[in-house]
This record gives sequence, structure tokens and C-alpha cells, in this order.
Amino acid sequence: MTPRLLFRSVAIAEAITWALLIAGMVMKYVLEVGELGVQIGGFVHGLVFIAFGITALLVGVNQHWSVRLTLIAMVTAIIPFGTVPLDRRLEKNGLLDGGWRHARTDDPRDHTRVSAVLRWMLARPALLAAIMGVALVSIMATLLTIGPPGGAS
Repeated sequence: MTPRLLFRSVAIAEAITWALLIAGMVMKYVLEVGELGVQIGGFVHGLVFIAFGITALLVGVNQHWSVRLTLIAMVTAIIPFGTVPLDRRLEKNGLLDGGWRHARTDDPRDHTRVSAVLRWMLARPALLAAIMGVALVSIMATLLTIGPPGGAS
């Protein structure tokens, strides 16, 4: 899976989960049929929202995005459906081109500690997936412990 395909897949999934959450909110607040839609849509959206942030960070480091662009990409998930236009803009500007950087190049950005860690992790995809999974679960568990945005309803 290329950085482009990973980023696009998670960006689209994030937009779809926004639709699920909004549908759940309509069911709860407009149709008054209960909060199950918000509970399910919110949980799924939360997971994919966090996964998008982790993916944006991973792809941003791999693609040599600036810290600013990487943060913008991560924050874009806050805007409903914002990840899709972001994906299109990154694609248009060639910022998703290329594969995973498994080897160091002459590019000075490949000589940083962060790039070295990325290459080391890319050489161990199962470990990388496990670390990303643990990060996702840890963040989600922490947020569930804190409680829903706006407090309990």
C-alpha cells in the first residue's frame, strides 16, 4: 500500500464516519428516536478520526511535509468532510507522490533522527501496525475515560 492509497483510504473513511455521526445526530435531535445512532456513529468516527491523525503524521513524515502542513492535515479532520478536499489538494500538488522511504537518500531531510526511525519502522511493518494500533486504542481509551465532547447528555 502506497502512502497515497493509505492516506486516501483513511481520508475517505473519515468523511464517511462524519456522515454516520451527523446522521446519528439527526436521528437523536431531530427525529428524537434515541441516541444509539450517536453512540455508534460517534464511536466509529472517533476511531477513524484518531486513525486519520496518525496516518497524516506517518505520511507527512514519509513525504517530507513541513510541520505546518502535517499539522494542518491532522486538524482538517475536525472539519466535517474536510479530509476529502485536503486529499485532492495534496494529490494535485504532488504531495502524495512516491512510495515509502525505506532507504536514505541524498536529501538532507533523510538524515534526521525522525527519518531514521521512520525507515526502521517501515522495515518492520508488523511492528509499525502494532504500534499504530496500540496508539489508536490508547488515545481512544483515554478520550472515553475523559468523556464525550460537551459532557454527558
